Amino acid sequence: MAFWWPLLVLAFAYGICRFLLMLIPPKVPSIDVDASDVLDDGNQAQENSFIYVPPRGTSQQSGKIVQCYEPATMKYLGYVPALTHDEVKDRVAKVRKAQKMWAKSSFKQRRLFLRILLKYIIKHQALICEISSRDTGKTMVDASLGEIMTTCEKINWLLSEGEQWLRPEYRSSGRSMLHKKAKVEFHPLGVIGAIVSWNYPFHNIFNPMLAAVFSGNGIVIKISEHASWSGCFYFRIIQSALAAIGAPEDLVEVITGFAETGEALVSSVDKVIFVGSPGVGKMIMRNAAETLIPVTLELGGKDAFIVCEDVDVDHVAQIAVRAVLQSSGQNCAGAERFYVHREIYSSFVSKVTKIIKSVTAGPPLVGKFDMGALCMHEHSEKLEGLVNDALDKGAEIAARGSFGHIGEDAVDQYFPPTVIVNVNHSMKLMQEEAFGPIMPIMKFSSDEEAVKLANDSKYGLGCAVFSGSQSRAREIASQIHSGVAAINDFAASYMCQSLPFGGVKHSGFGRFGGVEGLRACCLVKAVVEDRWWPFVKTKIPKPIQYPVAENGFEFQESLVEALYGISIWDRLRALVDVLKMLTEQQNPAGSSSKRRND
Repeated sequence: MAFWWPLLVLAFAYGICRFLLMLIPPKVPSIDVDASDVLDDGNQAQENSFIYVPPRGTSQQSGKIVQCYEPATMKYLGYVPALTHDEVKDRVAKVRKAQKMWAKSSFKQRRLFLRILLKYIIKHQALICEISSRDTGKTMVDASLGEIMTTCEKINWLLSEGEQWLRPEYRSSGRSMLHKKAKVEFHPLGVIGAIVSWNYPFHNIFNPMLAAVFSGNGIVIKISEHASWSGCFYFRIIQSALAAIGAPEDLVEVITGFAETGEALVSSVDKVIFVGSPGVGKMIMRNAAETLIPVTLELGGKDAFIVCEDVDVDHVAQIAVRAVLQSSGQNCAGAERFYVHREIYSSFVSKVTKIIKSVTAGPPLVGKFDMGALCMHEHSEKLEGLVNDALDKGAEIAARGSFGHIGEDAVDQYFPPTVIVNVNHSMKLMQEEAFGPIMPIMKFSSDEEAVKLANDSKYGLGCAVFSGSQSRAREIASQIHSGVAAINDFAASYMCQSLPFGGVKHSGFGRFGGVEGLRACCLVKAVVEDRWWPFVKTKIPKPIQYPVAENGFEFQESLVEALYGISIWDRLRALVDVLKMLTEQQNPAGSSSKRRND
């Protein structure tokens, strides 16, 4: 016992010291980012004080400039340039030059970059959320959940584990290579190209940027034409943080434009990460095939939300409404198909109907509203078309939310949260991605039927399964063909940034997030070297040296059995044969020549 006391005291002292060190705040530089031109203080310049009316149809998808406006109010925000093919090439070339220097940076410097960003984000949450809200129409709460928390969690995971997963990883060398060391090295790919969607403009920029920069890459991010105004401000935050650590100023670029801009980016970089629609994802794959670069596609979703009969209905109803309102034009992973066990179907519908009726949509920065505007112009027409198709085929509207004070110029930017019952899979609403605040609810009678319904979709991004039995929920989720699953929760997996994120089928392939996403930004290199160099080196056995001996194949047969024989006795017998052949004195060249002449 006396022997253990000193060890226990040392361990306790070590723990106390670690705790005290945690109390010392780290020295992290602060950065200042000019936000004077993005704050709505009521004193906008005259040229930016009017209501903007976007062109309808495809005419808004081209031109030399990208017009920006608030979808919740239609107030004009200004414009950004639509970069040409040559301009994109020039930007990528600058990033490539900067990346060659950054690839030599230490993990200590990379962590400092992340800490500077984290410090700024925490201090300026309201500013970041307000800018996102103005550019996309989402509420401040939705912006906080989807922009701030997710990004902070990713930074925290990279700070805690990022270096660990990018260090060389040693692997077993196998029986035939016991004298070798085998490892995997993770080197930067070079320049990553990211084409991101509009639904979460802050996080969609920072998500690929953080992984790319931490793994030693440069990155060029083409932001959506529907959220370019906010993206340009968020880029300033990154530039300021890079300057604070003395990193190359051109390491990260944010570019704006339309399809031509994105096509130019795909043809110029070493890997593409795309977040968007399946149709555009297919075009990106075709373009990437020209240069044979890797592609990660995070495409559409039509997530199934399954509710078994043994749940707390009040609890799950609240989560369900949150899940569907998150997809009110702002969340690519929203639940869009609700399957409820017939025993609690009426009760569940009653609960969500009551909640939905209390939901009010309106300009998020004007008043206290539960839901904001649709970001994309004309999207309400698509949603109305999906609802009408369902109604024509026998569905019924069970409830709708209400509108707050909406200016007449912005009426088309809103769609009331809607509960629809008596739906089936013949309806477009249950097959096409809605990207809106619509909750279609369908009955099921057995777990097998629920799984069959959930898998009856061309999408496979995520699913959520609720049951009073966790093992039952796990069993159902395990049978659903999707890349992400949440048990008794919704979308919780994305907040676990150690996990990969992505889908299957028309929801895409490849992963970002977690170890898989971080290493996907790397050239994965397999390396083998001598374990006891220079004392033990590889030497080709005499029987298979050139010219190959007459018993060369016989030697190989015995060697294979000595290494991989089923039983220890088989291996020992074969090993004796190998040693015999190695010690035999013969002339392989002469024997082989004579044999060929015969």
